[in-house]
Amino acid sequence: MPYTEANYENAVIEILRDTLGYSYVYGPNVERDYTESLYMDELFPALLRINSKLPEAALFEAIYKLRNFESGTLLQKNVQFMDYLQNGISVNYFDDGEQRASLVYLVDYDNIEQNDFTVANQWTITENSEKRPDIIVFLNGLPVVVFELKSPSREETDASKAHRQLRNYMIEIPSLFIYNAFLVMSDLAMSKVGTITADEDRFMEWKTKDGSYENTQYAQFDTFIEGVFDKRRVIDIIKNFICFSGDAKILGAYHQYFAVHKAIASTIKAIEADGRGGVFWHTQGSGKSLSMIFYAHLLQETLKSPTIIVLTDRNDLDDQLFGQFAKCADFLRQTPQQADSRFHLKELLEGRQANGIIFTTMQKFEESSEALSDRRNIIVITDEAHRGQYGLEEKVDAKTGRVILGTARIIRNSLPNATYIGFTGTPISSKDRSTIEVFGNYIDIYDMTQAVEDGATRPVYYESRVIHLKLNEDILRLIDTEYDIMAQNAETYAIEKSKKELGQMESILGAGQTITALCEDILKHYEENRQYELTGKAMIVAYSRPVAMKIYHEILDMRPDWTQKIGVVMTSNNNDPEEWREIIGNKRHKDEMAKKFKDNASLLKIAIVVDMWLTGFDIPSLATMYVYKPMAGHNLMQAIARVNRVYKNKEGGLVVDYVGIASALKQAMNDYTNRDKNNYGDMDIANTAQVIFHEKLEVCRDLLHGFDYSGFMSETATDLSRAKAISNGVNFLSSVSKEKQREFFVKETMLLRQALSLCRSLLTTDLRFEAAYFEAVRTLITRITGEGKPLSLKDINARVNELLKASIQSEGVINLFSDVNTGFSLFDPKFLEEISKMKARNLAVEILKKLLAEQVAIYRHTNLVKSEKFSEMLSRAMKAYLNGMLSNEEVIAELMTMANDMANAHFQGDALGLTDEELAFYDALTRPKNIKDFYHNEELVAMTKELTDMLRKNRTIDWQKKESARAGMRRMVKKLLKKFKYPPEGIEDAISTVIGQCEMWTES
Repeated sequence: MPYTEANYENAVIEILRDTLGYSYVYGPNVERDYTESLYMDELFPALLRINSKLPEAALFEAIYKLRNFESGTLLQKNVQFMDYLQNGISVNYFDDGEQRASLVYLVDYDNIEQNDFTVANQWTITENSEKRPDIIVFLNGLPVVVFELKSPSREETDASKAHRQLRNYMIEIPSLFIYNAFLVMSDLAMSKVGTITADEDRFMEWKTKDGSYENTQYAQFDTFIEGVFDKRRVIDIIKNFICFSGDAKILGAYHQYFAVHKAIASTIKAIEADGRGGVFWHTQGSGKSLSMIFYAHLLQETLKSPTIIVLTDRNDLDDQLFGQFAKCADFLRQTPQQADSRFHLKELLEGRQANGIIFTTMQKFEESSEALSDRRNIIVITDEAHRGQYGLEEKVDAKTGRVILGTARIIRNSLPNATYIGFTGTPISSKDRSTIEVFGNYIDIYDMTQAVEDGATRPVYYESRVIHLKLNEDILRLIDTEYDIMAQNAETYAIEKSKKELGQMESILGAGQTITALCEDILKHYEENRQYELTGKAMIVAYSRPVAMKIYHEILDMRPDWTQKIGVVMTSNNNDPEEWREIIGNKRHKDEMAKKFKDNASLLKIAIVVDMWLTGFDIPSLATMYVYKPMAGHNLMQAIARVNRVYKNKEGGLVVDYVGIASALKQAMNDYTNRDKNNYGDMDIANTAQVIFHEKLEVCRDLLHGFDYSGFMSETATDLSRAKAISNGVNFLSSVSKEKQREFFVKETMLLRQALSLCRSLLTTDLRFEAAYFEAVRTLITRITGEGKPLSLKDINARVNELLKASIQSEGVINLFSDVNTGFSLFDPKFLEEISKMKARNLAVEILKKLLAEQVAIYRHTNLVKSEKFSEMLSRAMKAYLNGMLSNEEVIAELMTMANDMANAHFQGDALGLTDEELAFYDALTRPKNIKDFYHNEELVAMTKELTDMLRKNRTIDWQKKESARAGMRRMVKKLLKKFKYPPEGIEDAISTVIGQCEMWTES
């Protein structure tokens, strides 16, 4: 017996009920209104228990508000509900004739035993249609979690289909999702949690019960359920780790949840000790800004309204982080403020003894030395807590004798009793003791390896193109010197030395001949290798502002029509040349540029930057960075992390190096964890992606051994000959004897494509052509054999054309099926005839099988008799074919006969004057042999119409699952049919077919 979806559903319920102590109800056993999403039997008693001091009038008002949201989108209603859930419902009510106001709380977050935790399965909801989610978790009668499960034993279903099903539910039964906190999709092998706004790639696993990040690559489903649904933890997640940012509903990931709790504990300890809260290191791209928001939110709850100061070291970073906090102001329960000077900062602090989230930069502390506040309930959150200027030590200028205070010392003197916590996306340098002195040791480490394993980030790869600029040895030595200077933490003498070197560096890297060579190579690399990668977004990091402008003008000289495709984003000052201003623009212009660059559909594809956008700026689809600026240490690691964000099927980010950053990369990796050094110590695509590409290429060649596809590779090949090579390759792999080979080919070519996306620039034209061929064959195989949208020749041709264009710059439209020039339609006799004449016989079998299976699937949801009949026919024919009992020609003939039967069945209802729905009941009534010996056809049609009409009027009854309802349905059906004297004596079992069709009808 296979392990079915129902078995898995029972396993999930067992953990929730028996391990975690949830109550359990079977949906069909609960007497309720199916149009109601709330579990009213639990809701009112829970509110009465949690709000015991309030009169029932207040509770009725709260329930009224829960059931009657103002008009708006599902998201807008969910925002309102989450506010109710996290903070209570504000109500006005009359008590003893006097109007009062109060808050009705939906959850008791302090006393866990006061709450009801219930898991229900097969819980029917009727709205736009009738749906039955697999599992719903109710918290005090509120359906806060919806599970969609898929069978672990069926290859054609997986968590991706669960995601599509959840999206469909939101359309069909949207009222259920008004009350949703989060969603779960699982197929046992993969369990993920997300929100109603999350795309599939933003659903995340929950890999631990206790916060350990070790051995979590393949977390078990029970770890997921126990990790998320422990009673105390699940209400903590709902209260403190779900927020809205713009139109996105965000759920904290497991690494954020546990790390924030560790940070809170460390902060409490630091307040009572030396004020060093520790360092929170979570690698770039893993949600550091949101972790800071969750920390700030929970801090206010835990410490009873502290004042929080968020400290950055640049105005643009201050603006970015402030913007993120401002979007979450409702969750934080207060509006963040920005201090525009030290004096303003002092005003903001003096006017309060508690509360407040204030943003400022380090530079504002240096404007004066007077104390700002001696309060102890001030928490300073420092972003990127490892700059050299954070030093606590005093230095003496050897020339003037003046004592120079480190910035950290100035800040400490200004806020002597505050507690300091550092957040960073890169590790503290082993040489940087000042960071430890200011903040203390690590609170939590979430490294690159873990983030990639969890799908929170993508790996970053490296390609050197220094050689293409033909820089001589003197220039390269100069660049190396620049790295050495940067590595010395900007000591005074180093800064002076750097100023002298920079002038020489600027003149070399900004020379006209060098810029021309640079731009020619960037354009060649981009157009041939990266233009069609994802959305084509790329970033060029320029050495300086003047060099950025030279690159911009040079590229436009080479590509005059790229005025909307490329732009410059950098700071401006009053001394800028007049012609720069129109290009750089003001703050509003920069904000508009950011909006365009983040828009995947916009024409802006390439951004030239200098310092801006290299930290705290996220573009998920950005996959390519061209580096023409020496960078080292955490500055380098933060910059290249712009391309490590998760986006659809993005394999990783590619950093293209024009100034020799390889050694700096290796040096920077020295401070990462041993796991990171082992996994990402060598990011060079020549040693990573290219090696994988050649391995997978050999595998694909072996899998096609015996088939000649050289026609695709020929210099004289036409689009038609390439098309035939593709379809013939699919035909070759579609042989019955090559089923496992075909499955393996699909997997290996996917890996080949991923490697190709990174190392295409290192490959010869022949290798790229060959890889493009394998990818086209894979695309066609998956389109024909996979489930999903119905087949369309037009769609397939368009998809493969786009693929060829991206991979080998092929132009023109090809027709993969030169001998089939119509759309794929099962009910088009001309089409069926052409399919039967196809030379590629294996492919003809696959196409017919696909079309017939799709039609059987349609019948499965509507017509029990035809579904069973045609499913059995198809299964029998394919089994005989797979066992070698039928040849290609014979199975095609069988399938053609079946297709004709289906086509005839499709039009049968029209002849009888019945709809498809009515025809299903007609088929059920007439299934028994010789039934027409007992009745005239007019009687059977009349029975059909009356039966269908009766069922329509009683559609909300859940008679498929509930035994009492099923019995009632039988009585209704028997009573109706009795007047027609159906079924005839001796074939009483005919009623079971009719009942089965009724049950199927309620499912559809």
